[in-house]
Amino acid sequence: MKFKEELFAEIDTMTEEQIAELLVMVKNMKTKKVKPPQRLGSGKSILRHTGKWQGDDLKDCLQAVYDSRGVAEF
Repeated sequence: MKFKEELFAEIDTMTEEQIAELLVMVKNMKTKKVKPPQRLGSGKSILRHTGKWQGDDLKDCLQAVYDSRGVAEF
């Protein structure tokens, strides 16, 4: 029961708004299927293409990547 006791102790220090948000998270956890963790890639697949750039538009393509970047929102 250690985890339950620790959780209750944390809940006692939270605001009502935080508790409401936690309740939504707990309900979602119960209804969603848990996905198995994905294995981290080794990077081998991308290394197959190393040094194989064809064409003369590398700078243009790189600039297009920089231009299309945005601020990440989480």
